[in-house]
Amino acid sequence: MKKVVLASLLAAVCFVPSAYVARAQDAGQVAMSADEYAAYNNANTQTTPAAKAQAFQAYLKAYPKSSVKLAVLTQVVALYSQTTDEAATLAAANDLLAADPGNLRALAIEVYYLRADGDKATDATTKQTDLDKAAGFAQQGLSGTGSTGVAPDDYKKFQQATMPTFESAIADDDLAKKDNAGAIKALTTELNGVPVADTQDPQKQLQDVYVLAQAYYTSTPPDYLNCAWYATRAAAFAPAQFKTPIQTLASYCYKKFHGGNDGYDAMTAAVQTNLNPPSGFLAGIKPAPKPEDYVKQLIATTPDLSVLAISDREFALQYGTDKDPKTQTPLKDPSTGAPYPDGRLDPASGKTYADEAFDAVKGKSVEFPGTTVIAATADSLQVAVSDDSVQAKTADFTFTMKEPLKTVPAVGDKVTLDGTYASYTSSPLMITMSDASIVEPKKAPAKAPVRHTTHK
Repeated sequence: MKKVVLASLLAAVCFVPSAYVARAQDAGQVAMSADEYAAYNNANTQTTPAAKAQAFQAYLKAYPKSSVKLAVLTQVVALYSQTTDEAATLAAANDLLAADPGNLRALAIEVYYLRADGDKATDATTKQTDLDKAAGFAQQGLSGTGSTGVAPDDYKKFQQATMPTFESAIADDDLAKKDNAGAIKALTTELNGVPVADTQDPQKQLQDVYVLAQAYYTSTPPDYLNCAWYATRAAAFAPAQFKTPIQTLASYCYKKFHGGNDGYDAMTAAVQTNLNPPSGFLAGIKPAPKPEDYVKQLIATTPDLSVLAISDREFALQYGTDKDPKTQTPLKDPSTGAPYPDGRLDPASGKTYADEAFDAVKGKSVEFPGTTVIAATADSLQVAVSDDSVQAKTADFTFTMKEPLKTVPAVGDKVTLDGTYASYTSSPLMITMSDASIVEPKKAPAKAPVRHTTHK
């Protein structure tokens, strides 16, 4: 998430409200006793921000009903924000908000520091607490209706200037809570509320364009197409050192949705001049076929299903849960006993595509060399056979032994197994083999002894 510079943020917000700036500059213009004026003047003539802020706080402690209290509180916040004392700055902002709840300068400081603390926190509870507080102050700033001494038109102008920071902080908090919908709403409001040129500027809103792409990507379920658009937009204007990781996400999301890179050039061209996808643009990108569609094509184009590779068979068993129409019988009209003219099929009849893939090998005995043991007992072995299962260290086959094993293999051992296809489940995927046995490695034939001829 983008980290704004505090000085730049505060520059966008009113420094001291115009209605009482003169009074803060010259306390002699308001009614003060000689002692109060001396205390005020002592504070006002300090030469360092910290010393001046502390002296003003001492003044307010001595004169809590000062007629220039609000102006002095604003001065204290401004002074502490020039130091590195975060605790004192936040405390001063709290005091100012207690007196002026709509003060955007104080709210901006609260958001800036609390969000920074939350982002760097390693403890999850502390992190969320800080981000929640930052988001609360941000929402207070967005919904504020005014601040003492600030003209309504000026307040709206300052509110618009702080809006990007406030919406970004709310999005940061939402993402930490996995509220992607809330984050997407906040980021969209932010990005559409600033000049388009700012969304191309790495020093302004460009990074939040990338965060919006990430918010779409990490949604449940992921929105790959919007992820691709906003990541491509971010990559187009990112500094050279950041282009590669951003482009990697953009390409991944596009291929995940579409299934390939074809057509991506049109997107890379469109993001150059558009923050958001033009009307109808995303609708013109076709999604990749679903796994179920791949299975249907696989079954339809494979004349002999018994020769399917293990990976293809497992894919069919997992995703081939639809009925294959060619195996179903026509549904008959009860009133006539004849098939319906529209050719409707009996839903209770027929086989699934998965059943067809399994029936092609059911009852056949097969030897599987070099399977990886995942779990083992004397009566059965759960092993990883396909490359995906081996990589994931999960079992995709269960071999029920013909006879109890005298020596049970250890987890991770490589064993060759022989068994008969018996049954399967699609979710979780598991193929069960019966009448199984371990195939022992063949022993190399013993070499004939070498006979030495004795020469006499």
